[in-house]
Amino acid sequence: MSLEFLLCEIENKVAVVTINRPPVNPLSTKVFKELAYLFDELEANDEVRAIVLTGSGEKAFVAGADINEMANLDLVGINKMNKASREVFSKTENLTKPVIAAINGLALGGGLELALACDLRISSTKAKFAFPEVGLGIIPGGGGTQRLQKIVGQGVAKELLYFGEMFDAYRALELNIVNKLTPVEELQDAAKEWAEKLAQKPPVALQMVKLAVNTGGNTDIDSGLIIESTCFANAFSTEDRKEGLKAFVEKRKPVFAGK
Repeated sequence: MSLEFLLCEIENKVAVVTINRPPVNPLSTKVFKELAYLFDELEANDEVRAIVLTGSGEKAFVAGADINEMANLDLVGINKMNKASREVFSKTENLTKPVIAAINGLALGGGLELALACDLRISSTKAKFAFPEVGLGIIPGGGGTQRLQKIVGQGVAKELLYFGEMFDAYRALELNIVNKLTPVEELQDAAKEWAEKLAQKPPVALQMVKLAVNTGGNTDIDSGLIIESTCFANAFSTEDRKEGLKAFVEKRKPVFAGK
């Protein structure tokens, strides 16, 4: 597939994916299709072990869905667009490789939903956040009502969703919506630094941690412990486990092969 709205650069086992629809990088059906295609490609690429997702420019990470497209859709059309959004957000969440959102500006509506589907979020101190959908007579449809409450709790989630008011990066950090803040000029380097650190870790172990957390978070504690035990056994069976333990005994840095 030819990519019209995405840029992708791969270096040091890190793929940097940029949504390139300046100035505010809105999410259209075409963007969703391109993201789904590109993530499948990166998932299959053994030379990629971590992904950074960001937006073009400094104004916006993603300032929501493409309102111009949505305004011209009937119920059948909007259901198709909504299905495409849910599928790509779930794909983002369930990639076997860690995904870091580098939030360089506005993260509104679908843009915030996309960020919440990532594993980790680093934000510029100038970024702004909101779920403004209620003010448009709609609600988030790409998982925002569900993923948000798991991070901030139901009470705070309802406050943010009901009022739809903009909040700054410092509030986002306070609410654990983002993991770290940086000046905007340091954002990309900070995200790449995290991604490169993750790219050096054993990929199967990271995959099993992600599976255990994501799956266990949607079930009861006893079922979660069974999931964790299975993931532990899978990680323990790898060659990287042998290398990790051997390197520890030999007091050297391990070199993980991804096997």
